[in-house]
Amino acid sequence: MNIEVDREVCEIHAQCVFAAPDVFRLDDDDELVYESAPDERHVAAVRHAVSACPVRAIRLLDDAS
Repeated sequence: MNIEVDREVCEIHAQCVFAAPDVFRLDDDDELVYESAPDERHVAAVRHAVSACPVRAIRLLDDAS
């Protein structure tokens, strides 16, 4: 599983941080940082983060992308 966040679209609502805190977090400057290829054990949380993003800035990429 790979993740891509469109930083032009992301408005730092941080819903992904609440949905998948092991993958997404805010740094000291309140900028979103994330693990682009999280472990498979985070699949459910990441899918929840994708659906929770109010601006649809997060995309799941298949392994072939």
